[in-house]
Amino acid sequence: MRLVLGSRNKKKLKEMVALLGDLPIEITDLTPYPDAPEVDETADTFIGNAILKATTLAPVLGTWVIGEDSGLCVPALGGAPGVYSARYAGTHGDDDANNDKLIRTLASYSGNDRAAYYVSTAALANPRGEVVARVEGRCHGLIADARRGEGGFGYDPLFFVPEHGKTFGELPPEVKAQMSHRAKALAELRPIIERELLGKA
Repeated sequence: MRLVLGSRNKKKLKEMVALLGDLPIEITDLTPYPDAPEVDETADTFIGNAILKATTLAPVLGTWVIGEDSGLCVPALGGAPGVYSARYAGTHGDDDANNDKLIRTLASYSGNDRAAYYVSTAALANPRGEVVARVEGRCHGLIADARRGEGGFGYDPLFFVPEHGKTFGELPPEVKAQMSHRAKALAELRPIIERELLGKA
């Protein structure tokens, strides 16, 4: 039994394997599928993009697919970067540029105006491309005024978690894995995976 993360993001795959790797399922990303189509993230919501990935890829690959979309939302900025988190500064996946832009944008903000939350949405599609589950996880924090730590990816060096007094970039992966937005989403998805793929009641 194979479950495919509809992405080529090795860091997302690593987190997914850490959270679901104990299940008797082969978990991979799109690496074994070099001809898999690129899915344009044209939806204006995270769950819309997750569903696009899952429903497009599952019937082409002929296997179960998790489409996942995630990002950072700052309420004081009207929810930005939001669905544009990965390309906030213009180039997709340029974490340094995205972080720099966020630091500049929030330079005059303080206190609760620096509140932010990470959101992760995931859609599970069967090999026919039918969505059997959709979930969402959120993790709340504040945006630091400078990068702290070398861990994680995306906005992790800026995402400060008050209860730990550290950013996601500073926290050990096992601590982040217990509380992150992706961990919460996959925790919701886990019993559905067990039921649908493994036949557990």
